[in-house]
Amino acid sequence: MDVVERIKNKVVISVQAMPSEPLYNEVCMKAMMSSVVKGGAQALRLAGERDIRNAKEMFKDIVVIGLTKPDVIPENWMSIVYITPTIKDVKLLIGAGADIIAFDGTSRPRPKDDLRKIIKYIRMNNKISMADVSTVQEGIAARALGADIISTTLSGYTLESKSDLTTPDFGMLEKLVKVVDCPVVLEGRIWTVEEVNRAFELGAHSVVIGSAVTRPQLITKRFCTRGLKK
Repeated sequence: MDVVERIKNKVVISVQAMPSEPLYNEVCMKAMMSSVVKGGAQALRLAGERDIRNAKEMFKDIVVIGLTKPDVIPENWMSIVYITPTIKDVKLLIGAGADIIAFDGTSRPRPKDDLRKIIKYIRMNNKISMADVSTVQEGIAARALGADIISTTLSGYTLESKSDLTTPDFGMLEKLVKVVDCPVVLEGRIWTVEEVNRAFELGAHSVVIGSAVTRPQLITKRFCTRGLKK
């Protein structure tokens, strides 16, 4: 079955941790992946060669969306491209076995390779390209360059899309599914089953959930900082 079809109407779990976090330990990450797959995840979004290789060895029928990130996210992260920024990064992900290559598809200045080259290289290697964008216009532009999937991943996380939203960008999703002729994925600030259901009702091809499942420090923070009214 085609990789894109295999994730249709499915929940994708993003299993990621920064090197500075306790869960980044390889044993911990493998355990986390096993846990979410046991819970029903049929696709994983992973950062880095190590975790991608481990996932492909551990699970034969799981779709892996791969990306690269720097070990330390720069302070000016809202204004720079840091998710799979170059063809060199794409090569590493392909070599590790990723089925879908996720990359920054925003309009921000790129360090080296432009979007057209990145998308073309992914296609030449028979992989699926997923453009993480922050605005509807960026999604349209990425699709015009040949991106196979458009994701709302970066909505609210760029200077161009900065907002006070604390919930998923359903407005962006609703607009994108009407103006691009490819699957649209909802990712970002998803915390409830109701939000997942609404995403699919609006036409999302898949829904990616990360922090609400695999970032215990953020889950804990939500409980510990609840209201705190005296």
